Amino acid sequence: MNINKFDYIICGGGASGLLLASKLISDTFFSNKNILLIEKDSKNLNDRTWCFWEKGVGELDHIVSKKWESAIFKAKNFRTSFSTNPYTYKLIRGIDFYKNFNYLKTKKNNFNYIKTKINSIDKSSKIVKTEKGDFHGDFIFTSIVDFDKLINYNKYPLLKQHFIGQLVKTENEIFNPREVTFMDFDIPQKNSTRFMYVLPLSKNKALIEYTLFSPKELDENEYLYSIQDYLKNLNSGSYKIIETEKGSIPMTAYKFKSENTENLLHIGTAGGWTKPSTGYTFLNTLNKTNLLVSFLKMNKPFNEFEKKSRFWFYDLLFLDVLNKHNDKGSLLFRKMFEKNKPEIIFKFLDNKTNFFEELKLMLTFKKKWFIQALIKRVF
Repeated sequence: MNINKFDYIICGGGASGLLLASKLISDTFFSNKNILLIEKDSKNLNDRTWCFWEKGVGELDHIVSKKWESAIFKAKNFRTSFSTNPYTYKLIRGIDFYKNFNYLKTKKNNFNYIKTKINSIDKSSKIVKTEKGDFHGDFIFTSIVDFDKLINYNKYPLLKQHFIGQLVKTENEIFNPREVTFMDFDIPQKNSTRFMYVLPLSKNKALIEYTLFSPKELDENEYLYSIQDYLKNLNSGSYKIIETEKGSIPMTAYKFKSENTENLLHIGTAGGWTKPSTGYTFLNTLNKTNLLVSFLKMNKPFNEFEKKSRFWFYDLLFLDVLNKHNDKGSLLFRKMFEKNKPEIIFKFLDNKTNFFEELKLMLTFKKKWFIQALIKRVF
């Protein structure tokens, strides 16, 4: 059997796969490495939007299409508007991200791209089996999530951040283009954690996402009707839908690193790079990718890359509480924004707070719920 051989194979061309490929082909250290990226989709549509907060100028600012330095948080009988300083909230459109990568890949002779579906990855033989043949990789990276394994693993709760977003142009000027609506819980909760997320691009143009943190996804029409009702309540007038995107991100404290071997590394959501308590992924993926590139230069086995931190345990407790009291998610997040400075919240979501900042933040929640979750985990 004829098998094509590569030094590095990257399985999946989402954010983590493309970021890693971009780093490898842009670093002269890897110029003598033969690199293959396998992805089933063409990546030529604006199929998603990535947002993240960052201090100062970032390495991807050249493809950032919108920035905000002010934000709103809303819940029932509560509203706060705040500066994101020292952070800037940034938006990258999927199509701009893909175009940037496509430009980079044309400049490198050691990079190969194959559009096909991956059928399986054999860890022992280091072979990736696809609909266009089999490929051997000395080292393999995969961003493919095994949802069946997560669903059947009962030790940790599994929620999903699931959403549908619509880029709309409204008849009336109802948006403030200088202020992002980070979370708006002042909508019907229906016994689960639901909020609207609004990214205003102009006074009459915005991306609106109806988002839930809950175990099960909804019928598609429920997301769409909820966006429609939200716009009606904002007095949008008639509106035109320009683009639609949707997603479902697992929120779990599952120990993804246990799936890694000396030569196979799970990356992105499949590697546990999603913040379990919120579903945020992009910034952590960017930071992890930079660490991974440095790690590769040390020629160490892949199963030594991921290290567990105390933030994993915080996220686990938060998920335990959110899973048990899913109808109280609005209250949990309201307490967070009511009692803490936004800078500390963003810092915590970046896993960069110190212990005393974390303790202060934890004490703002309903203590009984978290004590029960802690006792459950300890004993």
